[in-house]
Amino acid sequence: MPSYCVVGGGISGLVAAYRLRVTAGPDASITLFDPADRLGGVLRTERIGGQAVDVGAEAFIARRPEVSALLAELGLASRQVGTTGVRPLIYAGGRLNSMPQGTLQGIPADATSMAGLVDEATLAWIADEPRRPLPWRPGADPSVGALVADRFGQQVVARSVDPLLGGVYSGSAATIGLRSAVPPLAAALDRGAPSLSEAVRRSLPTPTGGSVFGAIDGGYQVLVDELVRRAGFRWAHVGVQRIERSGDAWSVLDDDGSHCHADAVVLAVPAPRLPRLVEQVAPATAAAAKRIRVASNALVVLALPGGTPLPEQSGVLVASGERLHAKAVTLTSRKWGRRGNAELLRLSYGRFGDDLARNAGDEELLSWAADDLADLFGIRQDPVDCFVQRWIDAMPQYGPGHADLIAELRTGLPPTLAVAGGYLDGIGVPACVASGTRAAARLTTSRVAR
Repeated sequence: MPSYCVVGGGISGLVAAYRLRVTAGPDASITLFDPADRLGGVLRTERIGGQAVDVGAEAFIARRPEVSALLAELGLASRQVGTTGVRPLIYAGGRLNSMPQGTLQGIPADATSMAGLVDEATLAWIADEPRRPLPWRPGADPSVGALVADRFGQQVVARSVDPLLGGVYSGSAATIGLRSAVPPLAAALDRGAPSLSEAVRRSLPTPTGGSVFGAIDGGYQVLVDELVRRAGFRWAHVGVQRIERSGDAWSVLDDDGSHCHADAVVLAVPAPRLPRLVEQVAPATAAAAKRIRVASNALVVLALPGGTPLPEQSGVLVASGERLHAKAVTLTSRKWGRRGNAELLRLSYGRFGDDLARNAGDEELLSWAADDLADLFGIRQDPVDCFVQRWIDAMPQYGPGHADLIAELRTGLPPTLAVAGGYLDGIGVPACVASGTRAAARLTTSRVAR
């Protein structure tokens, strides 16, 4: 019977293990290595204020099919929920502003969507953009910030683009590549759009009328538990030191010094952990992985007393350069609907390049959260419950040229080794589900070929 090892128990590794089980059948041996206290990685659900709250990834893009299809396959389609339809705000210039409409990752198609958010000089620069020559080279991959600042001005970057990219990547427009962050826009420019304004206009998705974001009633733990049940693997509660060749198969050396032999292995670990595992068997892959930069963040979840006067908005995204500590605030009870007596909020801290998530203590983070809520909404209210979660080196940065880097990383792998994770083809949960599926398919296909 075939034998497989999966290193890493986040959503990518769990999906890979489940797909291997479905394809290889009930007699296949599948061992999953993860030293954590529970499986799921950044999909983590806690009980806060009497309610289930996701303290890692919170939502998924509903227009991507992977999560919805997986939930349906697992008999969990009825657990998918959408937002209430309320919209977020942007904190910029020391005040709350409406989220601009008609933008693509905060990049406007015309000046009208930026009115009130940026100054008059910037509005005039945006309006004039279609009349200025656009020196675009097909295949180019500049940072989002460099392109937008050149065409629309730095205020658009700081007040509209940075808040969105900070929420997705814990990074900034200066460090995120255009092709990774906004692939339809890069494609429109490659096809000859005469201006950035026109490229955005051509790339805006057709409104569907449904919820942009989805979540799971009961939290992501519902999905994690069902994947674990269906995959039927042996969970080894240890980390892995390295992968070695063992004839035509592999030997997985764990933290206890034991070896687990397998025909094929999925490496579903964060990018910083990959080089040590494969440097002896796939040195080019290890070298490529070392070039992927990562960010850390910290999350403060507060349960405020019911009736606390919060705006009917989904949350607040914070422009770069503002005096708030938080980079984003999610008004969870407003975004997804009230499900208990407490008002739930999530405040996110930390961006690429800082050590805030590592160095700030829990009490300091909670103090910042109280100050930020007072500055944003004018409220000072003691929570009835709270929770602090740190995600260290968990947010890969999709810099310019990221796709070429990942192609190089994958090319260096032997056929019966596969990688999966949020640093490959997208940071969201749907992309991670796709990466786990792709990794399992690679291994089962290579085994058939042998």
